[in-house]
Amino acid sequence: MAVKIPLPEFQRRQAEAQRLMKARGLDGLLAHSDEAEFANVRYFSDYWPIFESAGVFIPAEGAPTLLIGPESATFARDHSVIPAIKKILYYREAAEPDYPNIPLDSFKEVFTSANGGRGVKKLGIGGYTAMSVSVFDAVRAALPAAEIVKADDLLYQMRMIKSKPEIAILREAFRVSELAMDAVLKRIKPGMTELQVVGIAQEAFYRHGAEYEAHPTYVLAGINSSHAIGRPGHRVIKKGDLVQLNIGARVGGYSPSVGLPICMGKMPAKMRDLVSFGLEAHLKTMEWMKAGISAGQVAKNFFDYVKGRGYGEYVLYGPCHGLGMHEVERPWMETTSTYPLLENMTFQVDTFLYGRQYGLRWETGARITKTGVEEFSKRFRKIVEIK
Repeated sequence: MAVKIPLPEFQRRQAEAQRLMKARGLDGLLAHSDEAEFANVRYFSDYWPIFESAGVFIPAEGAPTLLIGPESATFARDHSVIPAIKKILYYREAAEPDYPNIPLDSFKEVFTSANGGRGVKKLGIGGYTAMSVSVFDAVRAALPAAEIVKADDLLYQMRMIKSKPEIAILREAFRVSELAMDAVLKRIKPGMTELQVVGIAQEAFYRHGAEYEAHPTYVLAGINSSHAIGRPGHRVIKKGDLVQLNIGARVGGYSPSVGLPICMGKMPAKMRDLVSFGLEAHLKTMEWMKAGISAGQVAKNFFDYVKGRGYGEYVLYGPCHGLGMHEVERPWMETTSTYPLLENMTFQVDTFLYGRQYGLRWETGARITKTGVEEFSKRFRKIVEIK
């Protein structure tokens, strides 16, 4: 099922960015992305850079411009909803080819022609932490007298509440992710490597309509399952291993994850106790979530619940993080969080517990509603033992 953001929504986003920019006194916004941190540019243009980096420049008045590297002209033309496209040397790939035979544009040209020729005196940068020094230096050189400020929070504010098309895409992305999880559970067995199981998930992603992995697929066996951030490898899965699966298919630019701990054989009692409690805390978290509730209160409830049941030593971080174009994005849900939950915010409910020998993560997506949450994936909520 092909799903995508419609053109009027991209136009609405561009107009909303200009409204927020004017409220902050910005003459321009430069949204930056690379292949890994793709969301800012794709949010405004539907273009996703590969090898090179890219930017979307939105002036306070007038139409936006997509800024790309020298090699991406035809690729960008065929994918971007922004018709104005400029090739900038500093968005080239990291190997820094010179491109002496390709006509190029410049940041100075883009900025000085903005806003009816009035230029840019105050520029906000979205994707500040992902922007390379070479790109930033080139922007600074093009605007020697301008004030340049970090504007990531403006983009986070826009992306935090999801529209109907975004929610529809997330539902589809979770559907495809569940089909990939089904494929893994049918075929995983002792003797396979973690990476061989990753291949099963990837085949299912693309067969059912995904455009990419939502995140590096987790198949983490034995002690590797204790890694909060990990990477599958050539480790052979053995009988008795706890294997952590986090399966996510990116669809239409949106990136979910379905997390399920399984055991290759019958779970020992201690492992079963920890895995069962993880599921209990996972479901309990969603009982505390609804519009109007403080995110910090949900996190406090979670930590109190885990510690009160005697599992405090196994917990690492708060119960949820934002979900959208990235599988992990703002806002975080921690005891220090002060924001209220609002209708149509979306989160990954991410319940990670770990010890010295293994760990586990129950994970699903949830949309905040007036009365609770809409859970994007409900299918994998039981102890799974692969015979």
